[in-house]
Amino acid sequence: MKKVVVTGGLGFIGSNLIKILLKKKYFVINIDKVSYSSNFYNVRNFTKHINYKFFRSDINNKKNIFKILKKYKPNAIFNLAAETHVDRSIDSPESFIKSNILGVFNLLQVFRKYHYKYKNSLLIHISTDEVYGDVLSGRSKEEDAYKPSSPYAASKASSDHLVYSYIRTFKIPAIITNCSNNYGPRQHPEKLIPKLIYNVLNNKSLPIYGKGTNSREWIFVDDHCEALIKILEKGKVGNFYNIGSNFNINNLKICKKLIKIGKNKIKIGKNVKIKFVKDRPGHDIRYALNSNKIINNIKWKPKTNIINGLKKTVDWYLKNPKYFSSIKKKDINKRLGNKIK
Repeated sequence: MKKVVVTGGLGFIGSNLIKILLKKKYFVINIDKVSYSSNFYNVRNFTKHINYKFFRSDINNKKNIFKILKKYKPNAIFNLAAETHVDRSIDSPESFIKSNILGVFNLLQVFRKYHYKYKNSLLIHISTDEVYGDVLSGRSKEEDAYKPSSPYAASKASSDHLVYSYIRTFKIPAIITNCSNNYGPRQHPEKLIPKLIYNVLNNKSLPIYGKGTNSREWIFVDDHCEALIKILEKGKVGNFYNIGSNFNINNLKICKKLIKIGKNKIKIGKNVKIKFVKDRPGHDIRYALNSNKIINNIKWKPKTNIINGLKKTVDWYLKNPKYFSSIKKKDINKRLGNKIK
């Protein structure tokens, strides 16, 4: 049985990845420092699974991480431990430097030591399309230059460079992936889609930055997780892989689709109306990925179209009302990143 570590496994993508890995008969070690965006509700269905272990630890704690690796001797590490919210990075960039840059550095130091001793291992570092910056036309390829716009994107770009430098200099077996915007069950409502769903369910206005014309490439989280597992099985060490749906849509259209889906499932309150709000500083107009490499070389492709994915997402939140109650109200309602101090 293959053993894998998932860092940040109490978060959105991490918990969905664990769900799929367990179904595929992997033994999963979840390492999470338990921050505001971590949620034990996300893993409630498999806390007692025979092939699941959880450890509370920051990836900056080299001693703890090496102890876990030495005990379980995993075949792979999926690094999803990161601060991910752009608005929060505008207000508090320091925490992004500590988690996304120093955290990855310390994880690399531990993995380097572990690999030299145990050999049979692979690090998959999960990053974002935001490292490429504003893509007003065309789609970003793996060899394109990085041009991040936010402290969050810059911290992820830095982490990608660190990982690649360790591949080249220290010969560690690692792969870097850059995914487009994820959505789906278990996503923290500081992000656009779960925020809008929460407001629809609670008869609140639907805040849209600027004029709602910012375009994103959306991928259903399960499709992204299946791609990560394919890369574990077939990816080449030292490579970058873009993971996207090849489908772009602007924020205003996403909001309108969610309203339509909501009306078919519940009685919508009178306050559920689109409300344009002040844009965030440095807001990129468009992200878009060219995912031909993973499609052609790994034989992966996304399965979930935006309508079916949004319906699945809304259904999950409707069936899991306790999810929102497990999160502090201020982390749901407070607007971040709209002021430059």
